[in-house]
Amino acid sequence: MKYEIEGAPYPVATVYLENGESAVCQSGAMVWQDPNVKMQTTSNGGFGKVLGRLVTGESLFQNTYTAQNGAGSITFGSSVPGNIISFEMNPGDMIVAQKSAFLASDPSVKFELYFQKKISSGFFGGEGFIMQKFTGNGTLLLEVDGGVVEKVLQPGQVQIIDTGYLVAMDGACSVEVEMIKGVANVLMGGEGLFNTKVTAPPDRPVKIWLQTMPMPHMAASIARYIPTRG
Repeated sequence: MKYEIEGAPYPVATVYLENGESAVCQSGAMVWQDPNVKMQTTSNGGFGKVLGRLVTGESLFQNTYTAQNGAGSITFGSSVPGNIISFEMNPGDMIVAQKSAFLASDPSVKFELYFQKKISSGFFGGEGFIMQKFTGNGTLLLEVDGGVVEKVLQPGQVQIIDTGYLVAMDGACSVEVEMIKGVANVLMGGEGLFNTKVTAPPDRPVKIWLQTMPMPHMAASIARYIPTRG
């Protein structure tokens, strides 16, 4: 699947389809297209897949766009100010991403739920107990809130991240939530109660992707300037 990403900080991704080639996207992601690109809305995997997308905050159904009677293009728009990042998935690869990060992909890229191993992550982690796992073969496009920072973790290296700033990671990483130590730090530090801890596997370096402005943080910043009715 050929594509072009442009327009940040309000990005779009244009996908160029050969005759008969398809792209899958979340509902409502299309912003413009050629007239010979046809849409079909499906559950894309039955009730289990629909339930999985519901739990992770994605739209219940997905749209598949296929070029007919020649090549065509379709453009997908991000739902938030930020960036779109791409992954070229090969068999055996796995990317774990935050909820609602999926934008579009080749039909051969598979989506599954990803459960963090520690229950504490489910109750307290900004990334949540349930994330998204992507495997398969083809192109994957994810949305990022704000800017994107790509970091390489060496074998066994640990990265502490403020909750909500982790957007995606290599599936070989482990992730858990840790409570900030010290009463004064918790009460006066302004960093909340918990951080996300990502650990690289012991046998190889891996990549993680961080976002610079999670939407809940942006919404909270804007809310301070919105007058309230008396």
